[in-house]
Amino acid sequence: MSVGESVSVTVSVAVGIWQTVWRGVWAVKWRSVALFLSALVPFGLLVDIMPAGTRYAVGLLGGLLAIYLGWSYYVVERAPQYGGLFGARALAVGVVGYVVVIIALGWLVPSPIALVHLGAVVLIFIYYWFIAFIAFFHDQIGRSKYEPEPPYPSLTVLIPAYNEEGYVGRTIQALLDADYPTDSVEIVAIDDGSTDETFAEASAYAAAFERVSVVTKANGGKYSALNYGLLFADGDVIITVDADSIVDRDALKYIVAPFDADETIGAVASNVTIWNRNSLVTRCQQLEYTIGVNIYRRALDYFGIVMVVPGCLGAYRREVLTEVFAYDPDTLTEDFDVTMKVLRAGYRVSVSDARVYTEAPATWSDLYHQRLRWYRGNYMTILKHWPIVTDPSYGYLNRIALPFRLVEMFFLPFASFVVLAYIGWLVLAGHLLTVLAVFVFFTSIVFLIAALGIQIEGEDWRLLVYAPLLVVGYKQYHDALNVKCLIDVLTDHDLVWTSAKRVEQTQPTESETAPVSDATSD
Repeated sequence: MSVGESVSVTVSVAVGIWQTVWRGVWAVKWRSVALFLSALVPFGLLVDIMPAGTRYAVGLLGGLLAIYLGWSYYVVERAPQYGGLFGARALAVGVVGYVVVIIALGWLVPSPIALVHLGAVVLIFIYYWFIAFIAFFHDQIGRSKYEPEPPYPSLTVLIPAYNEEGYVGRTIQALLDADYPTDSVEIVAIDDGSTDETFAEASAYAAAFERVSVVTKANGGKYSALNYGLLFADGDVIITVDADSIVDRDALKYIVAPFDADETIGAVASNVTIWNRNSLVTRCQQLEYTIGVNIYRRALDYFGIVMVVPGCLGAYRREVLTEVFAYDPDTLTEDFDVTMKVLRAGYRVSVSDARVYTEAPATWSDLYHQRLRWYRGNYMTILKHWPIVTDPSYGYLNRIALPFRLVEMFFLPFASFVVLAYIGWLVLAGHLLTVLAVFVFFTSIVFLIAALGIQIEGEDWRLLVYAPLLVVGYKQYHDALNVKCLIDVLTDHDLVWTSAKRVEQTQPTESETAPVSDATSD
């Protein structure tokens, strides 16, 4: 090769490298990077004002958890034969030993307040630099690992409906309008013994569209309606949609994409968005969904252990639902329960970019009744699947998902009130600056997590106004309800379904419920 040719090749390689680097720089979502790294300021200030012993204690526990997570990754991915070593139970024992050590070294004063405070600080570190970081990374490389490509599988969409007059028609119409091959979708609405015009409203669509059918049964609950609907399902993928939810136009394509890409995936979750944001309650719920549900799901997606496929839009392989015997009657949260059954059967559960719009409770009373069912059902489901906690063969589900969920459900609600009592004591003792400093720190972190979630999810930036309520007010409302529901589950085994009132539960107009023909919907 001549000198001229050598120079030409060198220049071409250099240009290629430069173009690759330049495209990479432009592909970076710099606003997300700036938001994520800005948390270094409040965390740095917190570390700076901590007593030396507290810094050592936080660092030691952080190191223990980092070793645990690294070991968990190695065991699950590379050496499953060592699954019984340093698992979730060993971690619990290690944490107890850690508490003994830091007390013996004088790094922590032995009191409930000190332990809870230390736990809260460590958890906020973990949530931001582990869970939020994974969601941030998820956004940087592309919000979804799965892009929809034909050929698309055949679908059966199940819509369980009880007294959904004025809603079920809109739900069916949105599915008919979805961008999906019409010959590959069948829609089955299941009237679960409604006492209003739900059956008639759905039947109008069945009369107008061959791919819509309506079946009816005596009222037996959502789980029984879904099981009954499965008897009429022919699709390879089963999709469930709540009768008060409206799927985005491309939602069906996105929610089935993971099945084609990975045969180990048994179920797929959607991205839930609240459409009725006209009150303080609903706006707080949307912010809660953005940072507490959707971001958390995206983090768990990396491990294939998304723990809840939401009932408002979820997808399952037909054979997987058959294998786990579909829906059970023994919890109040059939979506959480069936997802856990899919995970226990050895399948991965992923998240997609499929978006669904759903109605949220519009008053505190309605929110109370909705969450009463949710939180009772959550505790019932965790207790039902308790063997996962002690069985290391469940991999990431045992090592990562359940420990986080147990802390969230059994520690945080009680710790919240211990901290609240401590803050009350500080105020009475005149330590107002200390209380203000703690409030500013936690609010700033929640604010940054909320901003990151809004950036990732493309949400309304005005929701940031409500971030402080997720520290004081809205949070304690849910913590108190969690404590009540745990007591209910432990003391009363005959709990009933509770639900919120519908915002638009009135007789709909003809234009709201009349089916649109196939020609019009196209």
